[in-house]
Amino acid sequence: MPKYILTNANIHAFSPIHPQADSIFIEDGVIKAIGTSDEIVSKFDTGAKVQDLDQSILIPSFTDAHIHLLSYGLSLLRVNVETLSKQDCLDRIASHLKNTAPGKWIIGHGWDQNIWPKGYGSKKDLDELSDHHPIYLTHKSLHSGWANSIAFEIAGVNSDSPDPEWGMIQRDASGESTGIVLESAMKMIESAIPMPSSEERESAILEAQTALHQFGITAVHDFDPWSVYESLEELQKKGSLSLRITKGIPESFLEEALEKGFKSGDGNDWLKIGWLKLFADGALGTQTAAMLTPYENSQSTGMLFLSQKEIEAYGEKALTNGIALAVHAIGDRANRETLLAISQLNERGLLKIPVLNSRVEHVQLINNEDIHLFSAHDVVASMQPIHSISDMEMANTFWGKRCGDSYAWKSILKSGAKLIFGSDAPVENPNPLMGLHAAILRKKLGENSRQNPPWIPEQCLDLQNSLKAYITTPSIVGGFENLTGKIKTGYAADLILLPKDFFLTDHYDIEFMLPLASMSGGKWVYKNDNMDIDIY
Repeated sequence: MPKYILTNANIHAFSPIHPQADSIFIEDGVIKAIGTSDEIVSKFDTGAKVQDLDQSILIPSFTDAHIHLLSYGLSLLRVNVETLSKQDCLDRIASHLKNTAPGKWIIGHGWDQNIWPKGYGSKKDLDELSDHHPIYLTHKSLHSGWANSIAFEIAGVNSDSPDPEWGMIQRDASGESTGIVLESAMKMIESAIPMPSSEERESAILEAQTALHQFGITAVHDFDPWSVYESLEELQKKGSLSLRITKGIPESFLEEALEKGFKSGDGNDWLKIGWLKLFADGALGTQTAAMLTPYENSQSTGMLFLSQKEIEAYGEKALTNGIALAVHAIGDRANRETLLAISQLNERGLLKIPVLNSRVEHVQLINNEDIHLFSAHDVVASMQPIHSISDMEMANTFWGKRCGDSYAWKSILKSGAKLIFGSDAPVENPNPLMGLHAAILRKKLGENSRQNPPWIPEQCLDLQNSLKAYITTPSIVGGFENLTGKIKTGYAADLILLPKDFFLTDHYDIEFMLPLASMSGGKWVYKNDNMDIDIY
């Protein structure tokens, strides 16, 4: 592995260092020394490649603290149907069909009926495109799907098929399926789709890895199926893995994980066991997030998948065996049930058994009186800033005045809780610089964002705390506390270069920036084509 001296850098270490330090020495993928150019070059230049960074900003790399790694990689290979109208979506599918052999599945992702003038699509819409291809398109939230008649037929789903528990086949007035499946009903269609082979999984993960590196991401907390772990092990054996990954345990794999003796935090410097992933409710876009009071202009309070007692039962089984919890909770009722369950588990001393902290995923709407439970029980709030700017119009429509308690990362941070940021990709773009825009400004992306007021401005974070939620705190939460998240002697050289004016630029321009380069384990894994500095 090459030795590097990175010099003439503007270092933001997220850890105390020599105040005049502008250089670091890297050997075997580890930061061995930090100091001034004179100190580092004179002592370590033998056999090292000296790279003048021209005052570019050098910081620890980003972690995406909530991602679906395989799904994101596959989404890069699937039809993007995140469009402004249903017709645009159908046009994209029609274009893709031209080059797809009959009988082969067409898989797409990203539609959102909430922004389409005509609302939901139908089975008939897709049937008119093809009667030779099964078509299945997942909603932007991944909490509903849209399929054509052939897909339903292959899956063995018809008008007489009952709704599964915590799921629904959407039907018209005559009882016929409309083509939309919600929550657990999605599995009825997805079970018929050929699973990717091990080679296809590895290829998709590498596709995701390459894309993430261009955003400065060198670590993730993954919540995809357990088969991803097996693929990650293979990639590590082949020397192809340049992401550090803490891999969540799906509920369906819990018994096997217990039999194998898996514990949160087990693993190595690249791949660790994470948290048991549970779902307390659904999503905002499908109005399946569990609410304390009904949605606006509705009698529905969503779907509560797990009650406090049920979460406690899972927790007792997992925590006593060293496995921490990660509970998906979006609505205010789901968050309350989850936090009360975790509070009870903590009072019994169970939360302290695993090495990793338990966490709540998303926390999109939380009653203000429940926020203190995060810090009181050392529970991590895992949130995705970019959700706020995608969801603000839906939230206003479905939650009304309750939005004052939504996406409340500033209130959660002020309570003393650990706050980590991710993207939920492929639900959202994983670019952390877009996430920073959302966390700091709480405005839609794009050049016109200056003209609009921030959404719930009292929840806007400053840049430094937003960066910590992407850099230092996720390293601690993910089990890499003594390895990543800081530029510090003995830490891994997981670094990114940012333009020299990054900390001086207008916050409105951050979303348009990209890292100049990314380094993982002492190797440069990405270089922006517009960067003048020679790092290879």
